[in-house]
Amino acid sequence: MRIDAGTLTRVVAVGFAGACASLGVACDVGQSSELANETLTDGPAPSGGGPGGEGDDSPADSTGGNGSNSDPDSDDPPDDPLPDFGGAQGCDYAGDDAAQPFGHHAHSYADGTILPSGSLGQLDAAVADVYGQWRQQFLRQGCGDGRYYVTIGGDDSLTVSEAHGYGMLIAVYMAGFDPDAREFFDGLHAYYRDHPSTGTPPLMAWSQDHSCTTNLGGSSATDGDLDIAYALLLADKQWGSGGTIDYLGEATELLWAITNVELGEGYVYLGDWVGDAYYRQATRSSDFMPNHFAAFEDIVGDGRWENAIGTTYSIMSAVQSSDSGLLPDFAQWVTSDPIPAEPWFLEREWDGDYSYNACRVPWRIGLGYLADGDSRARNLLNPMIGWFQNATGGDPWNMASGYRLWGEPLPGADFPSMTYIAPMGIAAMLDPSRQALLDSIWEAAAYSDLTGVYYDDTLRLLSMIAMSGNWWSPQHAACP
Repeated sequence: MRIDAGTLTRVVAVGFAGACASLGVACDVGQSSELANETLTDGPAPSGGGPGGEGDDSPADSTGGNGSNSDPDSDDPPDDPLPDFGGAQGCDYAGDDAAQPFGHHAHSYADGTILPSGSLGQLDAAVADVYGQWRQQFLRQGCGDGRYYVTIGGDDSLTVSEAHGYGMLIAVYMAGFDPDAREFFDGLHAYYRDHPSTGTPPLMAWSQDHSCTTNLGGSSATDGDLDIAYALLLADKQWGSGGTIDYLGEATELLWAITNVELGEGYVYLGDWVGDAYYRQATRSSDFMPNHFAAFEDIVGDGRWENAIGTTYSIMSAVQSSDSGLLPDFAQWVTSDPIPAEPWFLEREWDGDYSYNACRVPWRIGLGYLADGDSRARNLLNPMIGWFQNATGGDPWNMASGYRLWGEPLPGADFPSMTYIAPMGIAAMLDPSRQALLDSIWEAAAYSDLTGVYYDDTLRLLSMIAMSGNWWSPQHAACP
């Protein structure tokens, strides 16, 4: 397999060469070369990990865990038959070429949005360079033949479903630049199928230990499932479903479980483990992904995901701070009187503050306007980005790593982190008057060293894919 500069049509020569160097290969413009074993195989996970690696914690239960390399065909489907969801059909294409290659910029963002300054080629080259570093540090082959996973550097967890969803998104978006992207995606998919939730397959068990075995209860975490389903819909439009894997069929099966187990009355639950009202009437702010929900509605077609978009916007508006525009990590009692979660509701003392979950909100919700043109996303984020600009003086490195909802830094959080900085770039893109602020955020994300912390560097890369104009949605893309 060869890297061809033509696949990245707008990448400038120096940027493409730098990106290739980050992958450990020599591929000057006009020249192709083989990718050579730059993806690490099983070995000690890098030190670090991050607070975000804990972000999917669900209460451990006594259901046990599923061992690694289980046969996906042995996972019994739910008792109810899978619906046809309106007769959605997968793309018949079965080729190896990416139909929506990275850097093609064929899917425009909504009117009134901006990109960072610079040519598209320069933006693409910066993303490709960060991707190369991310791939070397966090993508691993192991836990079975042809399997891949994203290492998080945790003591208890080799990986989590959150990271797995991120990895599948990154692989499908970088196809057309990285010739191995489909191999990675299919290997990540195989790992996902090996580790179903013990309660509701085909949802994914949220954590696996360093022996590749499901641990910490075996239940699901909704955000990972949402990203995996969305990535499978993207894969259908990227490579078609006529090959070895029926990507749309896999997405439909997963969406059935998500829709019937993790989707409540207009909002998503925290996972398949929620039971009593205390947890069942709660949602995680960063699990609100309106662009994902719109794609799911396009497949499911019965109004439930469209209802979830409207209802969750109302929930987010109810718990949003009038002082800063910030949102809490979790909201409670969302069916009656939504409030920011109390301390230690699920994960940490700061569950009702803008912390390591809510930091993803500008990216997650911002895509609702960028990709779908939904003005509710822009209206929700405008107060937040206005507060951010005032609080930092326009310098993203002045941002703390967590805030009380009224805008005061959390204790011990007076240091900058790309976990918080990079996602804010998507909120800045929604207001043309914030070009200088967006450029500052882009420069910080694109040209500062990676930290080696999974959560930090992964949110940086995902945010840069969106900021560079490379995010596209399955519901807006044609079949190959």
